Amino acid sequence: MPVKTKAAIIVASAALVAIIALLLVYGRADSAPPVPGEPKTLAPAQTKVIDAGHLAAAQKSINRGLTFLLTQGNADGGWGFAPGKSHPALTAMAVKAFLQHPDYDNDSPIVKKALECLMKFRQKDGGFYVPDEGNANYVTSVAVMAMATAANPQHKEVLDAAIRFLRGQQILPGSKAPDGERITEGHPYEGGVSYGEHGRPDLSNVGMWMEALHEAGVSGDDPAMKRALAFVKRMQNRTEGTAGEVFVAKGEDDGGFVYAVRRQGATFVGESKAGESRRGLRSYGSMTYIGFKSMLYANVAKDDPRVQAAYEWIRRYWRLDSNPNMPEAQSKEGLFYYYHVFAKALRAWGQDVIPDARGVKHNWRHELIEVLARQQR
Repeated sequence: MPVKTKAAIIVASAALVAIIALLLVYGRADSAPPVPGEPKTLAPAQTKVIDAGHLAAAQKSINRGLTFLLTQGNADGGWGFAPGKSHPALTAMAVKAFLQHPDYDNDSPIVKKALECLMKFRQKDGGFYVPDEGNANYVTSVAVMAMATAANPQHKEVLDAAIRFLRGQQILPGSKAPDGERITEGHPYEGGVSYGEHGRPDLSNVGMWMEALHEAGVSGDDPAMKRALAFVKRMQNRTEGTAGEVFVAKGEDDGGFVYAVRRQGATFVGESKAGESRRGLRSYGSMTYIGFKSMLYANVAKDDPRVQAAYEWIRRYWRLDSNPNMPEAQSKEGLFYYYHVFAKALRAWGQDVIPDARGVKHNWRHELIEVLARQQR
């Protein structure tokens, strides 16, 4: 989902800061979908582990983020990547941010107008996207999360259609790969999702897709979620107990996750945005947290070796000043995206304090609140 201008980056970052901070303070402790009419209050887990000082800092970040978003909206009620031109992705992000706050609901003028704007981007196939941009899965996933947060009965049919659209984006046996190859059972692309229909899948798209279905109330035991899980497993740098695909075996075998698998000649190889080290493909932070939460969303047990391997990677590479294990020149790219998946994953994990590999204990909510406050302008 391209963000091409500095102004657009600022707006997207403000929306993510608000969403992350709201998730920490007002989010449901069990990461379950919202219940229509249920009041948005501090969840019990948050009240126990966020002290008064950090709670005040989080609420300050929330208020600053939402206040900024209020100044950036377009006349049609949406937000966009260019002045005066609303886009479904940013509009959905803003809707989700406002609706997570107890002062806003479906009857709030800012929310009502934004949802009306979002509905203008609904396509005949049920998806939400701008034709020809090539990111239908990503944008529809964000729209589904916004509508799931709204839990508005008036939009139930629209939400159901968007979920069906997302299901249709999954690569199944019989689908065609970008080069026209017919996907067969066990193909490396099987279960994956790409930016557009049946392009090359990647973990970022699959993670967003699974998160959207999860927030919409789709069971982790749903066959589509289990097929996606099979793809997620292929992205893990862990050879023990897996099918031993070539692109995994070439990795560092550290339990972390890489970005994608791609064809190289007659074989498939892994692709990591962090590049390679002397030992092979390099796992990195944002993909590892995506893989970690995706396994949890698919109801993989916490003591499963795959989950434990990812958790140990997280403990070993604990940091919030940059995207862990990325090359230094790229380590600050997509930082708020990293914070978002970090928060979602650890919230799903359900552990308030994480001991790193050296034994140092981290109240991850406190640390994330602190870094968001420092980053916010």
